[in-house]
Amino acid sequence: MKSTDFVADSLRRAVDAALADDWDLAHQIAQDSSHTLANWLHAVLHKIEGDAWNSRYWYARTDKKFEDFDDHRAELMAIAVELSKLNRQAPTTPL
Repeated sequence: MKSTDFVADSLRRAVDAALADDWDLAHQIAQDSSHTLANWLHAVLHKIEGDAWNSRYWYARTDKKFEDFDDHRAELMAIAVELSKLNRQAPTTPL
């Protein structure tokens, strides 16, 4: 179990990397976690890459859908909002 702060901080770095067009760093961070928000981020990264099949695979591990967002930057910002909420939850969460 890792602290929610650690998870949120790691995934926030991944979101920031994706927004800066550093797909490789963002993907490396996202794939190292099984947290639902990491799965969502992983799905968005494959959507950006143009790999719809892989993206849908990761969306299936979340409560989101491939079609929910047309703009990947808006979706990344939505993930950032969810990460800010994560910091206010319980002190630990399973990865």
